[in-house]
Amino acid sequence: MHELGNVATLTTMSADKVSVTRVIAATPDVLFAVVADPARHVEIDGSGTVKGSGGEPGTRLSLGAEFGMSMRHGVPYKMVNEVVEFEDDRLIAWKPRLDGPGFIGTLMGAVIWRYSFEPVEGGTRVTETWDPTQSKMSWMLGLLGEQKSAQANMEKTLERLDQLVTNT
Repeated sequence: MHELGNVATLTTMSADKVSVTRVIAATPDVLFAVVADPARHVEIDGSGTVKGSGGEPGTRLSLGAEFGMSMRHGVPYKMVNEVVEFEDDRLIAWKPRLDGPGFIGTLMGAVIWRYSFEPVEGGTRVTETWDPTQSKMSWMLGLLGEQKSAQANMEKTLERLDQLVTNT
């Protein structure tokens, strides 16, 4: 458990997945509305790689929806994300793929990003999970140390989400 200011953040890692949890003093619907609006992702992204979305502000994602993201990690690139899990105000997950030709796009994607929202006393327990188990490149992600990177970035993302909705 890490202390971020006066807020505790819990991180768990399995052999493949990384999850970061933070209790935020807001209701699940308020938090879900931010995460389910791709135009807001640049505001909460803790990695610094999200540069913009292809969606209009206020667009709410749904199961099966696709949305684009402009990214930069050294070089600019675009991702296309498909919402693969969705329970209104409780759970949303998407699977990105590189916006490129078939095999390359599929090869460079498939890490699932999942957010769950559980009401608790004083707010909502938000858990963000990085799940590369469906990626054809999961072995390479492990070699590159992406779990540690994902952990740090998710901690920053949940901190930014907290600051955004609580105006702190």
